[in-house]
Amino acid sequence: MNNRLRLLRAERGWSQAELAGRIDVSRQAVNAIETGKHDPSLSLAFRIAREFSLPIEQVFDGGEA
Repeated sequence: MNNRLRLLRAERGWSQAELAGRIDVSRQAVNAIETGKHDPSLSLAFRIAREFSLPIEQVFDGGEA
């Protein structure tokens, strides 16, 4: 799943560790999501989107045509 997580985080000046603390996951989990090695659960994806005050579709793109 493609995502804009790294870009959104950088726009706010947040480290991976800071975002991880805000969404209650490990820094390694944030890194895995950013690099596409792990897709977040639906509940985690919604937590991430809420943290950025964006609709989930503006953070994640499932790649469907």
